[in-house]
Amino acid sequence: MRLRALLDTDALGLRLLGGEDELDRTVRGVMTTDLRDPSRYLSGGELVLTGLAWRRDAADSEPFVRLLVQAGVVALAAGEAELGNVPDDLVVACAHHRLPLFAVHESVAFATITEHVVRQVSGERAGDLAAVVDRHRRMMTSGPAGGGPDVVLDLLGSDLDLRAWVLSPAGRLIAGSKVSGPALPADACAGLAAEHLAATRTGRRGPHRVLLDGTVYSVFPIRSGGRSPQGARDVRETVLSDWLLAVEADAGDWPEERLDLLQGVTQLIAVERDRRDAARTVRRRLAQEVLELVQAGAAPAEIAARLRVAAPVLVPGLGAAPHWQVVVGRVEWAGGEVEGGPVAQSLLEEILVDPLATGPEPSDRIAVAHTGDEAIALVPLPAVVTEHDGSEYGIHADVLLESVRGPLSAGLDDDGRVTLGVSAAVHSAEGLRGALEEARHARRVAAARTGRVCAAGHQELASHVLLLPFVPDDVRRAFTARLLDPLRDYDRRHRAELIPTLEAFLDCDGSWTRCATRLHLHVNTLRYRVGRIEQLTGRDLSRLEDKLDFFLALRMS
Repeated sequence: MRLRALLDTDALGLRLLGGEDELDRTVRGVMTTDLRDPSRYLSGGELVLTGLAWRRDAADSEPFVRLLVQAGVVALAAGEAELGNVPDDLVVACAHHRLPLFAVHESVAFATITEHVVRQVSGERAGDLAAVVDRHRRMMTSGPAGGGPDVVLDLLGSDLDLRAWVLSPAGRLIAGSKVSGPALPADACAGLAAEHLAATRTGRRGPHRVLLDGTVYSVFPIRSGGRSPQGARDVRETVLSDWLLAVEADAGDWPEERLDLLQGVTQLIAVERDRRDAARTVRRRLAQEVLELVQAGAAPAEIAARLRVAAPVLVPGLGAAPHWQVVVGRVEWAGGEVEGGPVAQSLLEEILVDPLATGPEPSDRIAVAHTGDEAIALVPLPAVVTEHDGSEYGIHADVLLESVRGPLSAGLDDDGRVTLGVSAAVHSAEGLRGALEEARHARRVAAARTGRVCAAGHQELASHVLLLPFVPDDVRRAFTARLLDPLRDYDRRHRAELIPTLEAFLDCDGSWTRCATRLHLHVNTLRYRVGRIEQLTGRDLSRLEDKLDFFLALRMS
């Protein structure tokens, strides 16, 4: 704002004492001080308010004004409450340095002037920023990406002092301003996402006011393609996929200009969201082709060849052929009016990204297809080059569930369910069909539970479940291979005879003496072999459940 505008505002009660020719200077901030040397706290462009407590005699005015001018101050306003008027020596010093000087009537509080200046300057800066945002949006829609959400969030932080973050519906931090201070904690992200989804399901218009741990946030929906709330036939089609913009401020006190600016920011981020969705189109198609081969019972060599061709797109940067996991998801709504497949596809693409990761890079390695109401994700894992030690790696169903259950439950309200099934990692294309059936069966186990969001992993397909007649043969074979393949591989490399040892140990009902006698081994050698079996498989042969699993695996192999 201009100094002239301050003088024209009667409510401020300012009286000009000098500097008539400098009233077109621009005010960019305000500071109140009675320090003899406040220069270290000035950055330039301020209107300085002072009660004159720094002045002991006339000789103090000249150095004080000189320091202000050197710091880039645009004007000085001196209060009359302390001395009854502004001293002549201060008027002379300001005239000498061409620094405009105002007198502030004793009835006017400095806080009143400060509030007026901050409000006006903020409005001006918001207008400037709106122009920048609009130009940035035009660049992104007409050419290459202009830096993504982080750029405009940095502008909000630097120009309007607004801390802002882009979040996914599951509470993942997608982007945040680098000038906004520390990143938003994971529990705050989840809480904001949950409150936003709950408000969206009630039909309330954004922004939504959220109070978390004593801090007020305003949450703005980011609708794909700039779509209006009425753009979808049913809010359930998009509630689990739309991003959100969280701002650490109470937008209820904002003028229309600032609200319009933030709406423009959400539209700009929506352009970036659409760009990322478009980039997933090829991965979706490749995943669909691979899964069609798997479901059709194609030869493993044919599936492996297709994966090699697709690898540069499905697994950019991973290099060697990875191991794979399959995750199956299903979104179901009461009434069945909403098609669940596309919703589940978007949701899997989101929740399979590490909740602690930011930016687009992690999602470049997730390929999700959908058939009917079911979404199927092919998740590559880096090939494990060390010897198998029985530990689990990759996606764990319980960890996945814990990271998304809170926010998604709020979006599902009382008429929706999400169920997820996670397979074990498989080491080749030959195991993909078994992994797919395993993930599907695990999802059915999850669906039998209570709760809005449920997940189950391959670990929960215990041997007694595998005996049920409706369990697919591929699931049984995957179970057997997962339990016995580490032992077979070890025997092949070391000629350790772990498989024969396991069979004999089970036939002898776990008796160390009888088993050692049958195998013509010392008991200590037998104990070593059994310990190696337990280490490689992660099982405990003193437990009845694990003995039963091994017994059935050996009989089905």
